[in-house]
Amino acid sequence: MSATLIDAARDDRAAVDKAVSLLVALGDRSGSGAGVSELARRAQLSKSTAYRVLGVLERNGVVERHGTGYRLGERLHSLGQAVYGPDAENVRDVLLPFLADLYELTRETVHLAVLHDTHVAYLAKLYGHRSASVPSRIGGRLPAHATAVGKALLAYDVDAAEQALRQPLRRFTDRTITDPDELSAELDRIRSTGVAFDDEEHQPGLTCVAVPVLSRGGRAVAALSVAGRLGHIDTRRLSAEVRRVAAAASQAWARRA
Repeated sequence: MSATLIDAARDDRAAVDKAVSLLVALGDRSGSGAGVSELARRAQLSKSTAYRVLGVLERNGVVERHGTGYRLGERLHSLGQAVYGPDAENVRDVLLPFLADLYELTRETVHLAVLHDTHVAYLAKLYGHRSASVPSRIGGRLPAHATAVGKALLAYDVDAAEQALRQPLRRFTDRTITDPDELSAELDRIRSTGVAFDDEEHQPGLTCVAVPVLSRGGRAVAALSVAGRLGHIDTRRLSAEVRRVAAAASQAWARRA
């Protein structure tokens, strides 16, 4: 098949499909940006089609010029923030200093996360000196039932917990809780103690401890956690530090108004 016919077949895709393909290609190069030729190749589009679609995306603010190429635009960043709800930015602004405090106390990898349906969404992450291979990333999501932060949040959100218990619970390791009754009992335990643990439930060799940040009404607005390699951190010992920081964060959240 000639190059012209290949390009024609590629260009038969719907306009929205082409736009998404280019945005995904740009997302992989979000820091440095990329030129039209590279983006066309990565999105499997002809160069002329890529240039035309990039022009439309630029006019709508979701991509912007970066030297001789393009990068993701500010409007796309704003839309991405909206995914996690109107309070996400406020949560991050108010609680980020406490995440820094937790890092200073532990020198381990720490997270600030919120609940997004039955997933946990990571708003911030600071890497420890003995950084472990942790699957979390800022803006990313993981199933709540298989993480300490997720279980800490589910324990204080009845609707989300019920939704999670009705769905199939995906197994990541042989320690992942996949039985609804077992998860329900685990959430009861977390409500009783105020602390959640992940002992290799999402990734072998990874352990984590998390505590919710609560509103005046007892709703979990976010959770703070410490993660590290199994055998290198003692999550039970660190739980006292996490609880102290989370308690201070809860007070700060209550005072914000």
